[in-house]
Amino acid sequence: MKTLHNINPADLVDMSAQESAHPYRVEVAYACDDNLLFGQQIYRSDAHLWLHQDLADIVSKAAADLNDQGYCLILYDGLRTVDAQAAMLETRAVKENPHWLEEPRLLSPPGAGAHPRGMAIDCSLETLEGRLLDMGTPFDYLSTDPAPESNPAHRAYTDLTEEARTNRKILDTAMAKAAQESGTPLWPLPQEWWDFRLPLEVSETYAPLSDADLPPEIRMVRYSQLSSFQRNTKLVKPRT
Repeated sequence: MKTLHNINPADLVDMSAQESAHPYRVEVAYACDDNLLFGQQIYRSDAHLWLHQDLADIVSKAAADLNDQGYCLILYDGLRTVDAQAAMLETRAVKENPHWLEEPRLLSPPGAGAHPRGMAIDCSLETLEGRLLDMGTPFDYLSTDPAPESNPAHRAYTDLTEEARTNRKILDTAMAKAAQESGTPLWPLPQEWWDFRLPLEVSETYAPLSDADLPPEIRMVRYSQLSSFQRNTKLVKPRT
């Protein structure tokens, strides 16, 4: 098994704290109980959105480019610690939809993916006046059928309005341009139009982060939740 690098918390960027200095808006989706996917709070109510510095640079560049075009980039989720992933699997919504955990999974097991490394961003677009753009589905829409031809959130889904298709292209183009300018590879997750992440060959060389790995101000999960699932959480190691 290969040795994984540890992520230094100093390499995580507080996107929430920098919001006033950049043309993006942060809305930490899982810090409230009215999120579309789970319908209950996962993160602390005062949780900030954190990204690994390589992805943060891409996002900041893309936000500036989009602002010049008359759009505002909305940031919904970044670092999702192992504890948060485990908490998601314990929600009523997941228990009522067990197919979400069948291959190809719509929710990663704890420790898997780019989110617990701060190397994935969930984002969307709005006008400078605050009107959400039509992207074909809301952020965090999960289809009952994950197949590309049946899942409106999939990037390969074809039955979109011209407006939604255009808006997705605006977001994709800005993120791709910013990644090129940063010199950092970026992978748009196929099944979710809102998810952009560092590719597996980058993210999986790093160990995932748990709340215990982080100083208190970076931890994501509500403290009262930790004892309810953390002892029973089995960490999924990256593929080697």
